[in-house]
Amino acid sequence: MSELHKFLFEGLPVRGMLVRLTDSWQELLARREKASDAFPAPVRTLLGEMAAAGALMQSNIKFNGALVLQVFGDGPVRLAVVEVQPDLAYRATAKVVGAVDASARLEAMVNLHGKGRCAITLDPKDKRPGQQPYQGVVPLHGDKREPLQQLSQVLEHYMLQSEQLDTRLVLAADDRIAAGLLIQRLPVEGAGNLAGVRNEDRIGLDEAFNRIAHLASTLTREELLALDADTILRRLFWEEDLRRFEPLAGASGPRFHCSCSRERVAGMLRSLGREEIESILAEQGRVEIGCDFCGIKYHFDPVDSAGLFLPAGSQPPGSSTLN
Repeated sequence: MSELHKFLFEGLPVRGMLVRLTDSWQELLARREKASDAFPAPVRTLLGEMAAAGALMQSNIKFNGALVLQVFGDGPVRLAVVEVQPDLAYRATAKVVGAVDASARLEAMVNLHGKGRCAITLDPKDKRPGQQPYQGVVPLHGDKREPLQQLSQVLEHYMLQSEQLDTRLVLAADDRIAAGLLIQRLPVEGAGNLAGVRNEDRIGLDEAFNRIAHLASTLTREELLALDADTILRRLFWEEDLRRFEPLAGASGPRFHCSCSRERVAGMLRSLGREEIESILAEQGRVEIGCDFCGIKYHFDPVDSAGLFLPAGSQPPGSSTLN
């Protein structure tokens, strides 16, 4: 079962989280394969790491809205996106326009000519009139403009810039599991703030964080994918005093969920207008819309399509076809 673990290091300004996406991640990939739209292996790995990172980041903030993590650029993977809701329901997809080599890393997939970017958007559920979602964007290169090959490096850089907090992130994914470990220095609060100490003043200087981050960095990809949460935390931090909280799993934990529906698709088709829909019907005999996130295909035959433009309550029964 997919699960997320939160923990604190007693007496130290350091917190951590560990996520393991298992059944939910396998369900997402199975839906793509059923729709004959499976992604190349490196893209599946990237999306898995993004899903794990998105769950960690959503759990790390107090925010009533969706967190959307996007990586986009000028490589064969034009866009990869993960959306995580406040209840940790998530979905993911990618737009792939060219061949992806089996050994391709982040630069080769997204950042061929240095135009790749990573964007994190916070879209509140209770937006005020005129309120826009918050978005932060960082390039896919380091301070010396060297291309970054790992998503974890990009997100560490993002969190250092946006939150002024030291962060260590370890990510891994395959077709069975997507997992991640996040270690972060706690923000300066209370007496520290009153004394004029700022979060940015402590970047790189906290010995406790540096020590624990070093321990976290020893976790290998193979270990993160193969070991359970208890074993990982015990092996890494056996000398530390950990305060662990109740794991989030099942209905309260990370899980795959797509918000698409026939009603939403119908609304989108209405926005295209009767003339456009009729031209598609004349050419193809029906309208087919596939969800990029879950692979479900919604079909509207001529009767369904005509009903889109009838007054509410007077639509005839249609085929209601999807697969």
